[in-house]
This record gives sequence, structure tokens and C-alpha cells, in this order.
Amino acid sequence: VQLQASGGGLVQTGDSLELSCTASGRTNYMGWFRQAPGREREFVATVSWDGGSTFYTRAVRGRFAISKDSAKNTVFLRMNIPKPEDTAVYFCVADDVFTVPTIGVPSPRFWGQGTQVTVSS
Repeated sequence: VQLQASGGGLVQTGDSLELSCTASGRTNYMGWFRQAPGREREFVATVSWDGGSTFYTRAVRGRFAISKDSAKNTVFLRMNIPKPEDTAVYFCVADDVFTVPTIGVPSPRFWGQGTQVTVSS
């Protein structure tokens, strides 16, 4: 499965930004990771194939919204109320299984190229 992400850029705190990612094939889950400068890559959010199940890391819960257009194999990440600490390279991911971060380490098989998001205050 190949993943093509887009939508990154520069945004100010208080604005919003939406990332999108289209997959070449179907998987049960799609989602996002991010990596900030000098930090390890971290899980952000995931959504099931039908969009009925979502999971967020605590740092973005209530501010970001992940959604899915299953007909187009496309996942979206709406970044509402972004903060400077959300600045990172965001990676689209996909897999048929998802490990809930509270019980394990998510390790998706498929990764897209990163897209830079910079949030200025």
C-alpha cells in the first residue's frame, strides 16, 4: 500500500489546518504519526475503515479530528486550535491492525512521506 499525504504548511495558533492522505489500497486502519525536531516519532490518531472507531493521543484529543472517506481511501486530520508544540513532520500510516497505545506500541506497516506542519504563535 502506498500513501500520499498533502496539506501541510504554516499555520498560526487559532487557525486550522487539514491534512489528507490517500492510500493505493484498502486497510482496516489509517492514521497519523508525527515527529518534532529532536523528538521521537509519536502516534497522533487513527480511524477504522468505516470511520466508526477513532483513537487520539491525549495531547491532541479535543483539538484534532480524524475522519475517513472510505470510497476514496482517504483519511483526513483536521487540526483545530493548533499549538506551537504541534509543529512536526506528520506521517500518514496504514495497517490492518491497530495497537491501542495504552496497551502497546502502534507499529503500522505502511508509511507515507512526511508533510511539514509549522504552527506559529
